[in-house]
Amino acid sequence: MEDLLAQVANVGFPIVVSIYLLVRVEAKIESLTSSIHELAKVIEGIKTVKI
Repeated sequence: MEDLLAQVANVGFPIVVSIYLLVRVEAKIESLTSSIHELAKVIEGIKTVKI
């Protein structure tokens, strides 16, 4: 039983940290994706004006 608790303690912490970091990074990636789409629209608008 002690071995099982030790394994959960050893493996559980990295799992929790990984999930926390993935959630934080996901929000930043969504923001970057939105910014890239907006930039693409602006660039497309510039191309149509010059042509």
